[in-house]
Amino acid sequence: MLDDRKLAVLRAIVEDYVSTNEPVGSKALAERHNLGVSPATIRNDMAVLEEQGYIHQPHTSAGRVPTDKGYRLFVDRLSQIKPLSAAERRAIETFLAGAVDLDDVVRRTVRLLAQLTRQVAVVQYPSLAKSTVRHVEIVPLSERRVMLVLITNTGRVEQRVVEVPELVDEDRISHLRAMLNACLDGCGLSKVPDTVADLPEHLPLEDRPVAATILSVLLETLVDRSDEKIVFAGTANLAAADFTVGLRDVLEALEEQVVLMRLLGETSDPAALTVRIGSENPYSGLRGISFVAAGYGSGDKELARLGVLGPTRMDYPVTMGAVRAVARYVGQILAGS
Repeated sequence: MLDDRKLAVLRAIVEDYVSTNEPVGSKALAERHNLGVSPATIRNDMAVLEEQGYIHQPHTSAGRVPTDKGYRLFVDRLSQIKPLSAAERRAIETFLAGAVDLDDVVRRTVRLLAQLTRQVAVVQYPSLAKSTVRHVEIVPLSERRVMLVLITNTGRVEQRVVEVPELVDEDRISHLRAMLNACLDGCGLSKVPDTVADLPEHLPLEDRPVAATILSVLLETLVDRSDEKIVFAGTANLAAADFTVGLRDVLEALEEQVVLMRLLGETSDPAALTVRIGSENPYSGLRGISFVAAGYGSGDKELARLGVLGPTRMDYPVTMGAVRAVARYVGQILAGS
């Protein structure tokens, strides 16, 4: 365990290195920070920090830089995540509140996160498996074709064109629409198959073939749902970043959505802010980056996750504050949608 003074030295090294991207020496620490001790004492403390693996010397006669272990201790001992200013909070709320649908919310969110953090932002679409039915619409397109529209409580819209086996009129469609909404309103999507299983039996014989066809497409829509849909923005920020792995490795990892899904989803506490630093990432292409993620949703129910990735030399207090704030606002927007 490190004493408070050595923790203060480590904190100062991290802050200076993040700010300057230059190895930090004892003289600079003494000049820039009110540590209350001499440069000689700081050198002794730095020697202990290096011996225990929290900092290292990139080359002879250079100052020290934090290791992944040092960043981890810095993050774990953060006394305060930097809050956004009142102006930033108002700007976020106004920007996200202007979204017209779920796709727009996701697009705005990922752009906003990239701008706030100057990193690569990643946003997962709300999972259909965690959603409930808000409304089912059946719109006649022709005598033997209808549009089936499923709207969830998160504002997600799934639609399919259905070819029905016989001519249908507005009255028959209206009756089926009413029955579907009566039994599915507020129903969890995972429970829809069981809920509609015997629905055709409650319809007149002549309406059952059309109902069975429409229900079949509805269930296919749930099976084929794109739960693993992720969008990202801010890749241009990679040009200004310094990675301990090649930029190509990072770009390849971004293209592998399954890797991003696992990073977003691997957490023991869905409500917690998750920070993975360098070697803590189990994927070789991402071992030179840090990943900060949080869940968003309605109330205490998480619908999906969002986050940012960037070099281990990132401003953790600012990044963590931005991710947490944006996740909270997205949840509020969806809860009111």
